[in-house]
Amino acid sequence: GIPELRGVREDGDTIVIGAMTTHSDVLKDPLIAEHAKLIAQATHTVADPAVRHRGTLGGALAHADPAGDLPAVALALGAEFVLVGPNGSRTVAASEFFVDYLTTAMGDDEVLTEIRVPKHTGWGSSYEKFNRVAQAWAMVGVAALVRSDNGTIAEARIGLTNMGPTPIRASAVEQALAGAGDDAAVAHAAAHAGEGASPSSDLNAQADYRTHLATVLTKRAVLAAIAG
Repeated sequence: GIPELRGVREDGDTIVIGAMTTHSDVLKDPLIAEHAKLIAQATHTVADPAVRHRGTLGGALAHADPAGDLPAVALALGAEFVLVGPNGSRTVAASEFFVDYLTTAMGDDEVLTEIRVPKHTGWGSSYEKFNRVAQAWAMVGVAALVRSDNGTIAEARIGLTNMGPTPIRASAVEQALAGAGDDAAVAHAAAHAGEGASPSSDLNAQADYRTHLATVLTKRAVLAAIAG
């Protein structure tokens, strides 16, 4: 590997993760645990220990599989990707990086060198997913970030896995969660999880079942995030 592309460091209000940092290193890193715990929570569900010791965060993001766990996490966290090519470097927001199925904004002559993640210190977070068997790709996954204030949700950021050709933000859920203070309000907000999504039907699940899973998993993830 290339040492300069591995490791985690702080840069003001941002955590910078080298693209070749392995999943196992992500799981052990104290900066991620303190400021971007959602990454570790989702990484823990990726494949199996052998894959986590060899696979990298940058590889998982550049692959851009909509059933992968980490693209939706990057989207929820508002991450940015640094791309380097013969014309220099540029930074692309996660919201603009995933452009279609297995397709990113990265040029053929560019490489992903680092992932920049705004600190979410003190936010509650959780990643919930449903799959047919252990270690399989997610049928649906939900990445939830919640900032609470005086017992109610002040702000929420929700990313959905495998609810379209790219990871998506559940904007309708986020808006409905503002001010939510009990389980019933969270359940009401989670019912909006399918809005704006375009889940596929395949051998694993039909589109309407994926929408049902998104609703159930969103409620679980948000409640778990609130609980800390």
